[in-house]
Amino acid sequence: RGLLTRTSVPRDVVDYIVYGTVIQEVKTSNVAREAALGAGFSDKTPAHTVTMACISSNQAMTTGVGMIAAGQCDVVVAGGVELMSDVPIRHSRKMRKTMLTLNRAKTLGQKLSLISKIRPDYFAPELPAVAEFSTSETMGHSADRLAAAFGISRLEQDEYALRSHTLAKRAQDEGLLQDVVPFKVPGKDTVTKDNGIRPSSLEQMGKLKPAFVKPYGTVTAANSSFLTDGASAMLIMSEEKALAMGYKPKAYLRDFVYVSQDPKDQLLLGPTYATPKVLEKAGLSMSDIDVFEFHEAFAGQILANLKAMDSDWFAKNYMGRRSKVGAPPLDKFNTWGGSLSLGHPFGATGCRLVITAAHRLKKEGGQYGLVAACAAGGQGHAMIVELYPQ
Repeated sequence: RGLLTRTSVPRDVVDYIVYGTVIQEVKTSNVAREAALGAGFSDKTPAHTVTMACISSNQAMTTGVGMIAAGQCDVVVAGGVELMSDVPIRHSRKMRKTMLTLNRAKTLGQKLSLISKIRPDYFAPELPAVAEFSTSETMGHSADRLAAAFGISRLEQDEYALRSHTLAKRAQDEGLLQDVVPFKVPGKDTVTKDNGIRPSSLEQMGKLKPAFVKPYGTVTAANSSFLTDGASAMLIMSEEKALAMGYKPKAYLRDFVYVSQDPKDQLLLGPTYATPKVLEKAGLSMSDIDVFEFHEAFAGQILANLKAMDSDWFAKNYMGRRSKVGAPPLDKFNTWGGSLSLGHPFGATGCRLVITAAHRLKKEGGQYGLVAACAAGGQGHAMIVELYPQ
């Protein structure tokens, strides 16, 4: 509804809706369709949901781009959503099996017999975890090991996290984070701005205990992205259609790539692998990029990627490349804050990265932006955003 209000796009011209989400609610498993109907779109507008961990809305956007490029659609709404404050919690497998069997029992005796077999441990709930199915390791543990592998200290991570919060607060105070849509939370006040931005001090951050690898880990609550509710939406059209409807586009989604690597030791290095590939695909170099927007899963993850990107040794030994791509300069990097300070609603973050890149390009007079993110499963994404001629 916020997108409809901002753009005044007629509901009936939208050909398709694609949404990303990660932790699915069974009752709304195709959340794209349910959200579309709830927002008042025509019931004749198809919608489907994609999931690709932290790059789910990136996948939604590029799916929309593909549909337009293939001539299937002219206008697509893409986005993502995550409701981390109300994730589905399951019964144990033993309890689920018993309840399904109980549902099929025909006589009272059969039902009582099944009920009598239920034991106290059946009631232990299964909580969703940010963990890899293939390795059983939580992402925080992976971040801690990655930081150790690249020799990134606790202080470096805290300094980077403080930078993210400080820059986000400045951007918020200057009115740059203009895409937040006010939302009335039932039973609470209306949320009008991101509420996780909390610049602290290195002294206060240094008092926190390790969150994952105890007692010697360096990843803490202060230098990790926090889980939050959030949703995003983006209007994507062919240039011809946009101009015919009287719209002036913000930016082109110029090129994109997806990558995958080892989900254990290189789980969070997606940006390192994706960046040189998308630059080559677009015929650009790092020096051509005016704006960088990378997903900040952990401060250690960002700093590890920057070190890997700036390492000839890593490029040769792990990426099969002759030389490094180079690290983005920090004065062009996430200068309006990032996931560490704004939060990370899994399915929604990708669209935030892209639209922030577009707004920064317009504000700073740049031409090209590079968006990149890691994702669970050892996957990653990078996209080139180009400012539409002013």
